This record gives sequence, structure tokens and C-alpha cells, in this order.
Amino acid sequence: MTAEEGHVAGDEVRPRIRHNDYSPLVPAPIGGWRPEVPVSVIIPARGGQHRLDLTLASLAAQTYPDHLTEVVIVDDGSAPPLRLSQIRPENTRIVTTADSWGPGHAVNTGVAATNGTVVQRVDADMILHRDHLEALLRWHHLTDFLVTIGGKRFIEETPVTAAEVHEAVAGDTLTRLFDPEKTIPSTTEMTILRLDGMRSSKNPYHVCTGPTLSLHRTLFLDVGGFDTEVQRGEDTELGYRLAQAGAIFVPDLTARAVHLGLPAQRRDRGATVRTVEPYLAHRVPLRRDLRKERGRGWRVPYVEVVLDVAEASERVTRAAVNAALDGSLPDVAVTLVAPWSALPSGRHPVLTAPGFDLRMLRTGFADDPRVRLAEDVPPSATPVPFRYSGPVDVPLAPETLERMVKTVLDERIGMLVVTFPDGRTATVERTEAVGRALRLARPGEPRADVIDQTHGVRHSPADAFWPSAASPSEAGPGRPQPGESRPETRPEPRPETRSGSQPESPRGTPPGSLPGSLPGSLPGSRSEPRPGTALSAETRSTMAGLTQAWTPGRARPKRSWIRRARAALRSRYL
Repeated sequence: MTAEEGHVAGDEVRPRIRHNDYSPLVPAPIGGWRPEVPVSVIIPARGGQHRLDLTLASLAAQTYPDHLTEVVIVDDGSAPPLRLSQIRPENTRIVTTADSWGPGHAVNTGVAATNGTVVQRVDADMILHRDHLEALLRWHHLTDFLVTIGGKRFIEETPVTAAEVHEAVAGDTLTRLFDPEKTIPSTTEMTILRLDGMRSSKNPYHVCTGPTLSLHRTLFLDVGGFDTEVQRGEDTELGYRLAQAGAIFVPDLTARAVHLGLPAQRRDRGATVRTVEPYLAHRVPLRRDLRKERGRGWRVPYVEVVLDVAEASERVTRAAVNAALDGSLPDVAVTLVAPWSALPSGRHPVLTAPGFDLRMLRTGFADDPRVRLAEDVPPSATPVPFRYSGPVDVPLAPETLERMVKTVLDERIGMLVVTFPDGRTATVERTEAVGRALRLARPGEPRADVIDQTHGVRHSPADAFWPSAASPSEAGPGRPQPGESRPETRPEPRPETRSGSQPESPRGTPPGSLPGSLPGSLPGSRSEPRPGTALSAETRSTMAGLTQAWTPGRARPKRSWIRRARAALRSRYL
């Protein structure tokens, strides 16, 4: 394809596209360019010989050159086995699946059996208009990190022959064979139109539907192809991973097609949705609506927290891990980076061998599924959508991680950099921005510079996300700041209690409460006082005295703290 037939703004092979706004890409006009890229058309099929015959008949009449097209039908356990119809593209063959089943596995099998530069998936119940392949493949002549999606309209199956379909497609009269007034638009098409061709979409992978999509083989293999364990929603799950790898999604509704049969959601919407949800809940963390059960564990976490613990003590590391896992975000995983392989594993003096703290951490976290020990981390956190990196001696506050991720989402930025008073930094990276940068960065170019161009980078002070990150005077005397060492403190001894018993409470104080806490609430609870239960000024003054230690030069209180507590409680509750 020549520069006049289609071009990229800026003449870059891989342009710095902002989010999913592919406007800098200008495809060649259909029929006005010279195709050069080979394509492998993969058709996963199980049964449905007649529908397959109609699909092959439409492919045999495509405007995309025959010598650049190969078609592979993947028979996924049909009985009787599928056969090649008389009307079909020249280079068409059948392969069979083995070891597994399902559409995802079938497509992977077809990709492995072919070698075209671009992979085009077509379902075995689709009838394509004559320029369908050409419309999608012209985009792939511009750059190599696109996913193109064709349009489709549903129609109830009518009695037509393969010869009739071939003649109608070749003559561009398919609308005479299938009345457009009787077709049903897909919800995908309506979403595409509403979001300006997905240019303004925050999560464009949602329109990555299986019946007709294409992408470069290298991109498909980079993300590992389809997840063969996903039997429903496999196309959306693949689209999510493609997004994390930095792909651009380009729906082209000029690539028209007719889908034989009504969509599954029209036949049984409830069952269809329920079948898909468990797969996506575990593999697509951005679907927060599917992760409402906070006590659950998930296959792919929402955020990965990376901590370099090579020089940290066991106590500091444990505090940082606990802070990350016990925050307001429930599905978080922690990666501890250190030279773990250098630690002794065979017979060694347990008490005196080098790396005592690291050995204790290795043993302590070995069986925690949310903590991973690694010597280094890959550049991208994929398929995890966000990665936090920060100093191990600055534990995350309970809501810090959630607030940082929310900022990245709300502002649609690719990286948030937070600076502490001592000059050190913590970052939250959006994986899709990192994936894009890894594809676009020139040798030696800083990754953050590319992220700034494609998604944006924001710099903020630590006190915007850590409640105690203000100046020492604001934080209070003795309160450690982010970036400062935290002195080890010993807990106050607690009264000895018998197993299964409650500690003795002052008279009138409900078990589990402390003096001054409202009935039915716990110390530190965020619940508001119930109407009519506000403490009087006199009671607050009296209760405040309970925590004031006696100092020399000040008169000792006349009453013991127990008597003062009883008096305060009587004035409040009796």
C-alpha cells in the first residue's frame, strides 16, 4: 500500500495514539489500494455443515486477493466430521482439535496451523459482504498493534443455498437475499456508534466480539492467544488482555456481515449472562461489578504491590505487606523483590547463616497465596491492571491505594507519581499504558515519556494520599512521616483473661466497648452517633481526664480513675 492510498499522521510506523483515539490513522479507500499483507482466516466450527457452506461461499467472493488469503476450518469434535463444500476459497483446508475443546482452543489450533501475517477470526454462521476482509485488513497495513472488529446484524435463518449466497456476495446484492428491514442490530454496534467508534471509550475491549475480528499474529501470540479454560466470553477476556498489552481497538462498520440466527441473549438472556460472569469475574479485574464479595479470592488481582525488601528487616516488611493486604481494596497481591535464590536452602546454621530476615520472610510468606517472592519483576504487570511500587518502610495507609487507583481512573492517566518529603517516590502504573509504551518506545527512550504522550503522567505530593504525610507539626509529636524510620514500640501489657471470656469492663460499659465509645460501636468505628446519644460537655471533660497522666507539680486527683469513670458513666447513661 502506497503513502497515497493510506497513511499515518506523522509518518510513524507506530504512532503515539492517545488512549483509543485512532484518528491519526487514515486507512485507504476500499477498492483504491493495493493489498500486500497475507491473512489467515480461522473458522472454529462444531457441526452446522450447511451454515459453514454459506460462510465459505461468502469468503469465496471476497475482494481481498486470493493469493494473500488462506482459510482454515477447525473442526472441534463434529459428528459427523465437517467436510469442504464445493464453493470455497482456493486455499481452504480442515484441521481438527486435540487435547481440549471450545472456540478459544479451536482458534488457537487454527493459528498454530497457519502462517499469515494477520489472523482473522470468522464464526461458522457468518455471511460476509464482499469487501468485509478488505475493509478490516486495510487498517493492518498501517501499523501492527490494532484489533479490528467488523459489524454484524442478526437475522433468522432462511432457506438459501451456497450458490445463491456466492452470487449475491459477488454481485454486492446480499441485501436482496436478506432483507435489511428484518435484521436485528447487535448491541455491540450500538455501543460503537454511541462512543464515536470507540475513540472516546474508557474500556474499548468490550466490543472485541468473536464473530469477526482481526489482528497481527505477533500481537495475538504476545498475549498468549485465547484462554482455553474460558468457554463463554472468551473473546471479551482476550480483548481485555490485548488492552493490557497496549492494543488499539478499531471497529469498522463498513465491514458488514449477516449473522445467521438470533443472538443467544435473546433466546435466554439470564442463562447467557450467568454463564459468562464467573469467567470474567476471575480474569477481568476491571469488572468491579462482578467482584462484590469482598471475602473472595480472585485469579487476577486488581492491584499488584511491588516492594523491594532486599535490605529491609522482617518487621518492616511484614508491616508493609499487612498494610497493603488490609487496606480498603480487597483484591490486592504483593510481590516481594529480593535475592531469594542466594539464600541457603540445604543444611545450614539456622541462627547464624547470612540473610536471617530474608530467610524468615521466605518461610513466613511461602504459603500465602497473595504474596509472591521474586528476584525481579517484568516491565508490565499484565494481566493485572495496576501496579504500585514504593518504599517498603512507608506502609500504605488504609485508603491510600484505593485513592491512588481512583485518581488514575478518574483522570485517565497512565502513571501517578507521588513524592515523599525525603525525595523518594511511589508510583501507580496503569498496565495498558505500560504495554503501549513498551511497544512504542524507541531504544533508550524513558518509558514515562511515552506514557505521558499516550495517557498522561501526574505528579503529586504524598500528603494528597497519605493522611499523615503533612509536616511534623500537623502530624503530631512523635508521629512518623512517610519516608522516616518508625521506632519499634512495645504494646502495653493487657489484663490476663480466661479463654472465651471478655475482659472486665467498667460498670455500665457494654462488653467489647471502651469508656467513651458509644453503645453498639467499636473504637475507631466510622459509624455516626445515634440521635440523642451525643456526649455532654461535662461528660467529655470528665472522660478526657481519664487519659491525662499525673505529672510532678500538679495536684494529684482526689478520686481514683475508676471512681471518675463510674461518675462519668452515671452522668451519661443513668
